[in-house]
Amino acid sequence: MTRNKKIILVAILLSMLVILSRFLSIKTPIVKISFAFVPTMLCAIWLGPKWTVLLNVLGDIIGATLFPTGPYFIGYTISTAIAGLIYGLLLYKREANTFNDKQFVIRLIIAAVLVTCISNIGLNTLWISITAGKSYIVLLGTRIVKEVVMIPIKVLVILFIEKIIRKPFDKYIRSNND
Repeated sequence: MTRNKKIILVAILLSMLVILSRFLSIKTPIVKISFAFVPTMLCAIWLGPKWTVLLNVLGDIIGATLFPTGPYFIGYTISTAIAGLIYGLLLYKREANTFNDKQFVIRLIIAAVLVTCISNIGLNTLWISITAGKSYIVLLGTRIVKEVVMIPIKVLVILFIEKIIRKPFDKYIRSNND
């Protein structure tokens, strides 16, 4: 895939990420439910860790700057960068058939669990505790429930979307027929 295609694809995914995370999500002070993981995971599958970290960092900074829901806090940017790195390292398909469907499902589950534990439950709960002034342990209970429920949802949604988009992506985007 050419560099121009990668930049255009990241721009499209970036706009999806900002819209899904800032406008099409349910937010409370403690829990946020959204489908912003979709562009992140698709970027990880198609472009790898470097581009996924870039996508997530830009998405967080642009979203926080243009559509703030409170003061900017760099901790959330660090969390989203770590999530992008984990997804990118585990899900990247360098070529169309890098790994089979069973391997992909296993990698997807591992990536979702790691991001949930490290970034979403661990770090984001810490950042919420710092910014909201609430006890980390108190926040942890509600956040664990929400994040554990989201793991199978993330896996099933990405399996479904990736399966539908795989052939057109390989034919029109991944190929070097410009």
